[in-house]
Amino acid sequence: MQISEAESVVMEVLWARSPQSAEEVVDALAGRQEWQEATIKTLLNRLLNKGAVRAQREGRRYLYAPAIRREDWVSQESEGLLDRLFGGRVAPLVAHFSARQQLSPQDVAELRRLLEEIDDDRE
Repeated sequence: MQISEAESVVMEVLWARSPQSAEEVVDALAGRQEWQEATIKTLLNRLLNKGAVRAQREGRRYLYAPAIRREDWVSQESEGLLDRLFGGRVAPLVAHFSARQQLSPQDVAELRRLLEEIDDDRE
């Protein structure tokens, strides 16, 4: 399922708390995005048509909730990025960021820790 960058902003609101009405989503995005209410409702409708969210009628309004887990979407997006740009391999991705000095000392320390954990799990 392809979720655009704008749609992902709406999804983040719903992943943080749901269900929410369209008005609640609009309020949650006020100040963070310069979108009109109609734009947000259009994004919700697109997500509904894609099956990324579901809507339940409550009185005169609909309550929206994610139909997919954030973890599943992140996994799909990251695998797609790796496949498209780095042949499905993680090492070239890390090398890319390293070459551009976009890895902080904290990032390097965390990567070392993760690699040690992987090594420990394989023993």
